Amino acid sequence: MQLPYFFEEELPLSEEFTLSESTSRHMVQVLRMKEGELIQLTNGNGYLLTAKIIFSHKKETRVHVTQRENIPREEPGITIAVSFIKNAGRFEWFLEKATEIGISHIIPLICKRTEKSHLKEDRMKTIMVSAMLQSRQVWLPSLSSPVPIAQLVNTHQADQKFIAHCMEEKKQELQKAIDQKARSKIILIGPEGDFTPVEIEIAIENNFIPVSIGYTRLRTETAAMVAAVLLKY
Repeated sequence: MQLPYFFEEELPLSEEFTLSESTSRHMVQVLRMKEGELIQLTNGNGYLLTAKIIFSHKKETRVHVTQRENIPREEPGITIAVSFIKNAGRFEWFLEKATEIGISHIIPLICKRTEKSHLKEDRMKTIMVSAMLQSRQVWLPSLSSPVPIAQLVNTHQADQKFIAHCMEEKKQELQKAIDQKARSKIILIGPEGDFTPVEIEIAIENNFIPVSIGYTRLRTETAAMVAAVLLKY
């Protein structure tokens, strides 16, 4: 049986420490956990602890560490740079699913046709942490501040760089363009009105490969999810 799994942003190096009030409350009031029971903790940065509860309290539960692990992030490192979309719930759905499959980095893009550019960072992080715990991972994807596409294509470094767009131009199929030996990959996914011709041209000038991810026109969050799966698996 798997142990109850919790997120603690700060995990001290000491053998005994007190958990945050939010974790303590969930353990004691919701799960009814008591002294002597085992739990697992991660900080979302590859660190996994197994610990025993030595003092059970809804505000300050104390634990004793029984095992520590540092788990390296899987390669390749995959970045999905995706435009904001008007429907916040659909963007949140993408964040949840991208976290579950183990995407490394998520960059909200601001494009000419982007209709919304506000990010509720606390809510986004809560969604991602929940998805990380549900899928029992130890790495939380990094979620950057929103970045204008022109800035991103001029500065981002990766072994392979792609841009998915809907214009009738020469494009490769993404699944055929992927180099399995590449250690880092990024793909750009545009807004609901697609990238502008100028944005596509700037990306190609900066060595982004134009690709197709299917034969149907997909919603932004669906396109981002399909691209994430293809790049990951």
